[in-house]
Amino acid sequence: MTKRAGILVAVGATVAGLVTAAPSTASAGPVTAGPGAAAPLTWKGCGTKSYPALQCATVRAPLDHDDPSGRQITLALSRVPHTAKTSQGPLLVNPGGPGGSGLSMAGFVAASLPAKVAAQYDVIGFDPRGVGKSRPALDCVPKYFAPVRPDTVPDSYEAKKTARNRAASFAAACGEKHGDLLPFMDTVSAAKDLDVVRRALGADRINYFGYSYGTYLGAVYAKLFPERVRRLVLDSIVDPDGVWYEDNLGQDHAFDARHKAFAAWVARNDATYGLGGDPAEVEAAWYRMRDAVKKHPAAGKVGPGELEDTFMPGGYYNGYWPRLAETFAAYVNEGDQEALATAYEDFGAVDRSGDNGYSVYAAVQCRDAAWPRTWSSWRNDTWQAHRKAPFMSWNNTWYNAPCATWPVEPLEPVRVTNDAIPPALLFQATDDAATPYEGGVTMSRRLKGSALVVEQGGGNHGISLSGNDCLDAYLVDYLTDGTLPGGSSGGSADAVCEALPEPKPTPATKAGANTKGSTLHGLLGFRG
Repeated sequence: MTKRAGILVAVGATVAGLVTAAPSTASAGPVTAGPGAAAPLTWKGCGTKSYPALQCATVRAPLDHDDPSGRQITLALSRVPHTAKTSQGPLLVNPGGPGGSGLSMAGFVAASLPAKVAAQYDVIGFDPRGVGKSRPALDCVPKYFAPVRPDTVPDSYEAKKTARNRAASFAAACGEKHGDLLPFMDTVSAAKDLDVVRRALGADRINYFGYSYGTYLGAVYAKLFPERVRRLVLDSIVDPDGVWYEDNLGQDHAFDARHKAFAAWVARNDATYGLGGDPAEVEAAWYRMRDAVKKHPAAGKVGPGELEDTFMPGGYYNGYWPRLAETFAAYVNEGDQEALATAYEDFGAVDRSGDNGYSVYAAVQCRDAAWPRTWSSWRNDTWQAHRKAPFMSWNNTWYNAPCATWPVEPLEPVRVTNDAIPPALLFQATDDAATPYEGGVTMSRRLKGSALVVEQGGGNHGISLSGNDCLDAYLVDYLTDGTLPGGSSGGSADAVCEALPEPKPTPATKAGANTKGSTLHGLLGFRG
């Protein structure tokens, strides 16, 4: 949900062209897939140099699935069609969010799987309701994250009041601008949209592959339509028992742990970065940098909130560490404010698509489940987390604080426990910050017969199709013929793969530029 231009050569070269190609060809005769219908889709080419086989279409779905003949919305779709003589049907792919665009994912997944496996599937990407090229698209407050924002850690009553009012104003603006849509911006509605897509594809069952929030979307779909699930792959798994307030509190501690891991890596590479050989020394230098930009925002645009936003992506993917460390060192050792400002533009700045993504994120999470309505709960829980995990606890609180005054009443979370679907394949890294390890264990217990593949010592968010051949071998076996490792997981790992080696302190211009991981994480984005 943030602008990532310039982070990585591979992402900039392949994904940007794909995203710009989709709008011009995605307006090919929207079709309506009413109850039980199998309305044909009209696909038109929207390929790029990297993904020449990509096609685009649109389908209409009810805004309110309880009123299928009422107001309709438009969902944008992408496809890489199967080329094998025998097809295993559609494979719907989702990068997470909520609020993440999935149009580019079809090309990536089809290109990343072995050609013989990809040829057996119609790989389908989609923008969920409210997102990207789907219409209508949400944008509650344009430039809501424009710099320089108030410090995320409130050091006075007035600072706290200002931040609370800012979050409340976002919620109010959403209600005023999109009040007709907000009651229908939720995961259940998005899951029902997937069944509209299934019918429009003319498929009796679908295969589904989701990352991050996409794991929860897939699990909810499977709960609502178990007879429509053929295969289910979930990577970096939302804890379904913590939706969403408790899950966010868990993130506070997990991201702080990853930030400490980053500091330890910088310390191990002190010969390159010169920030100290003791992890605690490096971490102290980072917080001194934070204090400095609070007093004097770097290049007039990077204050403490923007600094946190810039370094938070390192908690999602350690392939960003060399670039972030180089920027860190340039500011601390040389006073280079422009390096910090450039890194912020690449990693932390929010563009128009990010405004849309955040609006959908807030709309879905605030509607999906209840959040505390009394500020004392938020305040006490955040200070408790901050004392042990100061890196982003308050930043995360303000990111979610619109839910405290959201203008639409919350729904009850879906209980995803399921014994009616075919065995699912789950992937989880032990040190994932965005979706901590416990979520993978919980989901494996909820989905009977599922197999959990664990990346031991891995801290990245999104681990399959990211360069780990051990993990990908399990994915390929499953997509080929449904083969799973071991038996029923019962909450313990059915297979374990070692994490990839940590990145080398290469120059930022070279770091991660030619890896699958950099491409995947450019697509998954940040904040879910």
